[in-house]
Amino acid sequence: MNDSPKFAVIGGGSWATAIAKMLCVNLDEIAWYMRSQSAIDHLKTEKHNPNYLSSVEFDIKKLKLTNDINEAVAYADYLIFAIPSAFLSKELEKLTVDLKGKVIFSAIKGIVPETFLIVGEHFHKNFDIPYDNIGVITGPCHAEEVALERLSYLTIACADPKKAKVVANNLSCHFIKTKISDDIIGTEYAAMLKNIYAIAAGIAHGLGYGDNFQSVIMSNAIREMKKFIRKVHKMKRNINNSAYLGDLLVTGYSVFSRNRMFGNMIGKGYTVQAAQMEMSMVAEGYYAVKSAYKLNQEYKAKTPIIDAVYEVLYEGKEAKKVFKKLTDKLD
Repeated sequence: MNDSPKFAVIGGGSWATAIAKMLCVNLDEIAWYMRSQSAIDHLKTEKHNPNYLSSVEFDIKKLKLTNDINEAVAYADYLIFAIPSAFLSKELEKLTVDLKGKVIFSAIKGIVPETFLIVGEHFHKNFDIPYDNIGVITGPCHAEEVALERLSYLTIACADPKKAKVVANNLSCHFIKTKISDDIIGTEYAAMLKNIYAIAAGIAHGLGYGDNFQSVIMSNAIREMKKFIRKVHKMKRNINNSAYLGDLLVTGYSVFSRNRMFGNMIGKGYTVQAAQMEMSMVAEGYYAVKSAYKLNQEYKAKTPIIDAVYEVLYEGKEAKKVFKKLTDKLD
């Protein structure tokens, strides 16, 4: 691996744009793969992503823009994937370049629906990438606040602390503070689960529940998350750290949270399809809740909030009745 490794961002959405912005503070050049050639053409002439975080202006000389994923993968030593988990498999099918020897970091908050695996496990089992070459980038951090250069914190998790440090150093800047962790499984599951709890908070808000109940949902959610993650991967971790509790809180409360917004629309009576059509961005929690619910058939953690969201989104049950029952299960 080079002393100064090359980086590529895989994805064209808001989080990919935010990561590209952070990397460009520290690096003279990065590769950036986007599916949309029109978005690439716009970036080249107007210096910003036309569809996401359009206030962020890029120095185009620093960007190797391509709509060929193989070109970006071949260029880089470190690959940062920031594609919605529901679309990851489809993008990976395009690969002809070998991923062996590449260091892969996931900035994806979800489970790959085709395999019911978190992204790190998916790369390990399906592409034979050793866990030492797999990492996770997690919050609490909204892309919109990165665009505004508001102080944000990232946790960079990898079994190999040196690789975590490389990524942390290249994302750190005057508005981004980073810390490293060795809990790749736990942080990645937390990043997926918090989106489900944000949908629950949004549904409650849409139904007319107030701030008092919101705090009860969040308090129960962190304990439910702890139980679920402990069943999946038992190790010593402090669930109150920013990567777990902090990320849950910002996703559950923030006006920038697309999962909360999605839940809010469901609570107000939108159908799932209508809510998805209304939103321009993907609510990862919609896909995550199905995966988490099915996974939990095996792990059997006590998860009343996940169960309630699943019933509303996938079983078509009335949100008002489901949440009335949920209120009796919380404390």
